[in-house]
Amino acid sequence: MKFSKQDIFKALETISLPGEGKNMVESGAVMNVVTFADEVIVDLTMATPALHVKKRAEADVVKAIHEHVSKDAQVVVNIKVEAPAKPENPNLIKGKPVPGIKNIVAVASGKGGVGKSTVTANLAVTLSKMGFKVGVLDADIYGPSIPIMFDVASERPLSVNVNGKSKMKPIENYGVKVLSIGFFTQPNQAVIWRGPMASKALNQLIFDADWGELDFMLIDLPPGTGDIHLSIMQALPITGAVVVSTPQNVALADARKGVAMFQQENIQVPVLGIVENMAYFTPEELPDNKYYIFGKEGAKHLAEDLEVPFLGEIPLVQSIRESGDVGHPAAMQSGTTVGRSFEEVTRNVVAQTVYRNDNLPPTEAIKITTMAGCSAVKK
Repeated sequence: MKFSKQDIFKALETISLPGEGKNMVESGAVMNVVTFADEVIVDLTMATPALHVKKRAEADVVKAIHEHVSKDAQVVVNIKVEAPAKPENPNLIKGKPVPGIKNIVAVASGKGGVGKSTVTANLAVTLSKMGFKVGVLDADIYGPSIPIMFDVASERPLSVNVNGKSKMKPIENYGVKVLSIGFFTQPNQAVIWRGPMASKALNQLIFDADWGELDFMLIDLPPGTGDIHLSIMQALPITGAVVVSTPQNVALADARKGVAMFQQENIQVPVLGIVENMAYFTPEELPDNKYYIFGKEGAKHLAEDLEVPFLGEIPLVQSIRESGDVGHPAAMQSGTTVGRSFEEVTRNVVAQTVYRNDNLPPTEAIKITTMAGCSAVKK
């Protein structure tokens, strides 16, 4: 006995999927019906992968056909799950270029306390001394230190009108434009935000600011490899990344993870190189002596092992710490050992940026696809 499709559709009009107001035919859940001999094949599509919902839908189809068509029908139900597109999260920032900014360099570290912000500040002022137009975005939402290092902690960005839109005007000192969440919080106020809120704040610092024309924007990332890093790489097409580490094994282990994050197949932000901070200690009274307090050339060996450029070493010198604390980056002291060290590192960063731009395609901002346990990302 062969059943007509019309009879099958009429039977399916008597039932609906769980949570649906319309019957299966009206809602479009029934994709196809095939009948031959005493067999009926019903293809359904549904939005939920829940097993109990699928089982209930299958049982309802079988029951409806047996009751309204024939109790002898052999019913086969095929269910395909097609989840609807999720609505866009308004707090999730979109990848798009910032007009007027030529190169965006992320300065990262796997571990905290290795001097990443210090290196960022000194790279910025050295680039400025070389004649480049430079900006620094302090993306270390939970521990912003760039305002102190540029002696602008008490400043507050003004609002300016740009093409009919109100924009933040970055604070400028030493020829470097700076924006940080630290400008909008009190010194004793902790920033206790979840990821989406922090991402929204970064979005405003990036796109609601009048950065003007920049040759380099340096982004001071927080330690580790977390949500802020993904938000930044989603928001901006990063030209390349600089990873900062000390020579000690604990820091090198985390620096290795930092490099791995940028090199992940579906991220692929070029690593411009590794900087070894606190490489050695030279006493002022013994200028020819070097004491390798944290180990010798650990970051250099790591760079060789990972086959990424080694950008140079910065000595462990008291004046670097003192200069940062008073907001006068040590690299401004031309002719000193410290000044020469930062100049070498900066020249290498510029050289690697030029090489990267000449030999690799532009970096795309990534798109977050899942964030469960570990994050999957795609171009």
